[in-house]
Amino acid sequence: MTCNKTLRVPTLCVLALMTTMMAWAGVPQQSRLLPGLDEDSMRVRLSQLDLQPIEGIWYYQKEKMTLGIERNPTGDEGDYRIVLLDSEDLDLMPGMVVGYLNRSVTATKWQLTLYSERDRLTLSHPMECVATYHSGEGTLTFRPPHWKVRVRMNLTRFLPTIFHAVSVMPEKQEESLPIGFKKIYPAEGDSGMFNEIRYL
Repeated sequence: MTCNKTLRVPTLCVLALMTTMMAWAGVPQQSRLLPGLDEDSMRVRLSQLDLQPIEGIWYYQKEKMTLGIERNPTGDEGDYRIVLLDSEDLDLMPGMVVGYLNRSVTATKWQLTLYSERDRLTLSHPMECVATYHSGEGTLTFRPPHWKVRVRMNLTRFLPTIFHAVSVMPEKQEESLPIGFKKIYPAEGDSGMFNEIRYL
């Protein structure tokens, strides 16, 4: 009996340590920069990989941004990372990780995390929403998160004000168009580029 009591303390310590480590894991609070990564180098990288359908180069028309979605090598922050490749905003550097994607139990639904605030050259404050992948259209669409209080948001920007410009207003039921990305490489019809993951 004494032995069992003695073993309880280290067991609790291990559990507490595991809980702390899980809290540390996940999306970083600030964005990371992948030096030397732009649209040309991303095309080379993707052409050498056995791609999943979500991977590729995407264009965000409203903000004039070109983004790359690729598997996250570590998987700690997310299954896939979203990297800025080109932008009309010269303060945002190519290679900046602007968000992450995680799979769900539904093939078309993804957990999308995007950085919502900007301090000079750094993005911060990741926020989550649900994205829908339309394979036939080659689009990834999403709406900002829903707060308990109905809000009016400025959707004219992707980074950082998509989650930032919020003002309280009475609830109003209106259908709004989703925002999102359009895949430009590889083409959706090029099925030979993809290798679907099969789960047993």
